[in-house]
Amino acid sequence: MNLSKRWLKEFVDLPEMPLRQFTEAITLSGCKVESWSTEGEEISKVVVGKVLSLEHHPDSDHLWITKTTVNEAEEPLQIVTGAQNLHVGDFVPVALHGSTLPGGKKIKRGKLRGVESNGMLCGITELGLTTHDFPSAIEDGIMILTVEDGCKLQLGMDIHEALGFNDTTVEFEITSNRPDCFSVIGLAREAAATFNLPLKLHTPIVKGGAGNCSGLLDVKIEAPELCPIYTNRIVKNVRVKPSPLWMRERLRAMGVRPINNIVDITNYVMLEYGQPMHAFDLRSVEDGTIRIRRAKAGETITTLDGVERKLTEKQLVIADSKKPIAIAGVMGGEYSGIMDDTTTIVFESANFNGTNVRVTARDQGMRTEASGRYEKGLDPNNCIPAINRACELVELLDAGDVMDGIIADDHSSNEKHRILLEPDWTNRFLHTNISKEEMKTILAKLECEFDDDEILVPTFRPDLVHKADIAEEIARFYGYNKIESKKLPGGAEGIITEEQHFTRTLHRYMLSLGADEIMTYSFFSPKDYDKILMPADDPLRNSLTIRNPLGEDTSIMRTTALPSMLQVISRNYNNRNPEACLYELACEYHPTQPDKLPEEKPMLVAAMYGENYDFLSAKGMVEVLLDRFGIKDWDIAVCKDAYSYHPGRCAKLFAGEDELGIIGEIHPAVAENFEIGVRVYSFTLDVNVLREHAQTNHVYQPLPKFPAVSRDLALICDAEVPVLDLEKAIKRGAGKLLENIQVFDVYRGEQISRGKKSVAFSIVLRSADATLTDEQISGAINKAIKELESVGASLRA
Repeated sequence: MNLSKRWLKEFVDLPEMPLRQFTEAITLSGCKVESWSTEGEEISKVVVGKVLSLEHHPDSDHLWITKTTVNEAEEPLQIVTGAQNLHVGDFVPVALHGSTLPGGKKIKRGKLRGVESNGMLCGITELGLTTHDFPSAIEDGIMILTVEDGCKLQLGMDIHEALGFNDTTVEFEITSNRPDCFSVIGLAREAAATFNLPLKLHTPIVKGGAGNCSGLLDVKIEAPELCPIYTNRIVKNVRVKPSPLWMRERLRAMGVRPINNIVDITNYVMLEYGQPMHAFDLRSVEDGTIRIRRAKAGETITTLDGVERKLTEKQLVIADSKKPIAIAGVMGGEYSGIMDDTTTIVFESANFNGTNVRVTARDQGMRTEASGRYEKGLDPNNCIPAINRACELVELLDAGDVMDGIIADDHSSNEKHRILLEPDWTNRFLHTNISKEEMKTILAKLECEFDDDEILVPTFRPDLVHKADIAEEIARFYGYNKIESKKLPGGAEGIITEEQHFTRTLHRYMLSLGADEIMTYSFFSPKDYDKILMPADDPLRNSLTIRNPLGEDTSIMRTTALPSMLQVISRNYNNRNPEACLYELACEYHPTQPDKLPEEKPMLVAAMYGENYDFLSAKGMVEVLLDRFGIKDWDIAVCKDAYSYHPGRCAKLFAGEDELGIIGEIHPAVAENFEIGVRVYSFTLDVNVLREHAQTNHVYQPLPKFPAVSRDLALICDAEVPVLDLEKAIKRGAGKLLENIQVFDVYRGEQISRGKKSVAFSIVLRSADATLTDEQISGAINKAIKELESVGASLRA
């Protein structure tokens, strides 16, 4: 909503203050200012001048050399122009040397075809104006300033003042629950209350005298639930012409293009009162009959934009005895508008059901200024003042002769909503100590009335329905900055839970490992199960079906997050990202019992591809995670029955006796289903199991006092024996003396028998009590070798 500061001052005598002070104060009181601008702020050093002489340029058949004065006490300026509409004695806008025009254009002294030119004579386009702003001007010539257009013809006067082109427009963000603020008067009420100033409201006075309108129209509301009030006034002898400058200027400042006096009056009243208006030719109303009714099945109307529209029985129309002439609250019919030969017009001011108008505008695909206001719920008691204001302006602008009387069908109620004022409750609610008298003073500024302790809410404030709404009104005009900050009593302490801390730590660890987080939807298509080769009888296919899905591709809640991850991997690969390492803390939904909510399992899903990633990269990330969470009792086992993974490159992870997750290379057929042309490695960890086994309390050990002993063991075993089994055997044999063990070589080749491999370990032995003896070292090594023999390994010769 735009607001003209000049128009606002008609209702509130604001003291002189910086614009920022005004905007900050009214924002703090509840009307948020988005921005502000001053008309013509890009224009400087443009003044009123007078053409003293005209002569042809000697070297051009279309240029003129003018002598133009901007100050009678100084020498006239020689300015060359190509305009052909100039005459001696014309008053024109003169851009002096060093002036600026809209768009950053600068005017400097120069020569045109060898003749010196000391500035420029301006047309309306150079000043950022149109012929709607000044109807007598022409687009391709110099702007001639005339008294008839409302211009001031004082030499040297700044063009802003001469044209009234210096208003300031403030743009407000108005919430939909405040329809009253979509008007100058509504914002004037807010400004008056904010600055504690009196509000100067004007009661329209219509002289009339052009005869009585009784009997000219028969108006009846047939759907009062959708239209509580409908009013008309008639104007004879209409004289359509441009509006005066002051009205055009106010409309332009509010962002509305001036058209002619009749159309401008309806727009002016809509902006001033917030009440949409419509004017139509009396001749377009068949038999002088107006019915406000629901449209009939199959009925059509051609609206003012020339589009034929089909109506439904849910939509409200304004109709005469034969046809609809307007869609109520949205747009008038094609032949109901003002024509060049219109002599008698009917002003319409009505109130329509906001919900019905919004649905109608949406279904018809046209949202207008009127529908945008009606849909928010307007005050029916504003209709008669608005239509009287329109007729008052008709008389003021000499746009026609107003007939006496108002034609109306009124089913509205003037009863005001009542809310009990409860000062104690309000103070507890706001944590303030405001007296009852001060509360009443604040509410009185908002035009609330009182019946003992009951507040009578004005009908233009439909948003005030509860005592909490009253508390908000008191708070915003008492001053939010005056309310002391206090700790809420009984509130929970604002700390993160243990689960939240674990989740944040998991995120931090994954990011430190070079993975990027993604977030995917918790639902996908049933076809995704086929893409990951899930068998038809797998229990995880028993997904929860969404009752109102967005579509087939988002119709079930996921029981595995792997398809969601692979979709993102596919998108990266097919957008030519050479490599990616992604993770997600995803939620899976596993059905439990019928009519019961599913079990929501948080899972850590990661996937990677590219030159720098392989199976060992994924395994290394898992090992780092388990190490950082202090999980020592983890194990890994070969897995050949995981349908989504390569059967020879997959393993299951365990934490103690609990299955922790799975790691491996994605099955080539799955990768192909997702249109991924490279190897993809992935792991999935159950976050609940991970958290259950994590050691959050770290116990620090003192530095060792006694020296360590290192030994290397080179072993021969079958190629199929996992290295982890050899490592476990060494740990069992060495017992408590084993401090560290590390694989440093795995060899298969000509020097080893077919089907065999060589594995070399570096082990470190240490005792916390004393220096190890040769017997202790040999005993630990021998026990380790014995354990290794039990898994089919022996020392390499």
